[in-house]
Amino acid sequence: MAFNEPSGADKRVQDSLKKSGEIPRHVAVIMDGNGRWAQEKRKPRTFGHRQGVHSVRDIVEASGQIGIKYLTLYTFSTENWRRPKTEVAILMRLLIRSLKSETDKLHENNVRLLAVGDLSIMPPQVLRELKEAIEKTRNNKGLTLVLALSYSGRWDILNAVKNISSDYKTGKINLGDINENLFADYLVTAGIPEPDLLIRTGGDFRISNFLLWESAYTEFYFDKTFWPEFRRTQLYDAIRAYQHRERRYGMTTKQIQSKKKA
Repeated sequence: MAFNEPSGADKRVQDSLKKSGEIPRHVAVIMDGNGRWAQEKRKPRTFGHRQGVHSVRDIVEASGQIGIKYLTLYTFSTENWRRPKTEVAILMRLLIRSLKSETDKLHENNVRLLAVGDLSIMPPQVLRELKEAIEKTRNNKGLTLVLALSYSGRWDILNAVKNISSDYKTGKINLGDINENLFADYLVTAGIPEPDLLIRTGGDFRISNFLLWESAYTEFYFDKTFWPEFRRTQLYDAIRAYQHRERRYGMTTKQIQSKKKA
């Protein structure tokens, strides 16, 4: 079963985007602004987190419909553990509830779920629900939805260095084996293509320790919209902006054009 067909107007926008340029294969999102959005409405910060779930649903569905292959959501960072205990507890309960309520729908729509991060320190009930959801969807071939949980780019890089050092010490690898490709294989994102487009909502201009290695040549898009109000319309704007950029990877425009003609 595929995602529901978009409405007539929405389908026309999607078709136009598909014709006008390349749809990014992998989109990563820093979902920022839940708390500030709630505070503006004189609501508890946790109200913003709950409302943000609706944005997740819409962005996942739109991504599947338009042909994005990987969608990575910065769901909970290692730094987020520093937040007030009551807020963290509510976030964990919300995650458990979302996994329980959304897994069947993801499976019906051929979405494969993955999770990256220091998952060993997640609460046991979260891990149980997460493992069940990942197992249930593991053979799906449509959109791959990646949840970055208890994730930190610096933690991942340091962890990779430790594991490479250990394997070098035991003779599993040689010094000459260590290159960018091998290093990437030691990251928790191994097997996931590097993001083509990284979107940050909420108006801040930083990447907050997210996919530091993987984003070396990623296109960044910053949107002032707080996450609870970020919907497919804003996603389409980000894709449209992406399509108007030239990704040179250190080469000149002339080289890129020659490469396309070859």
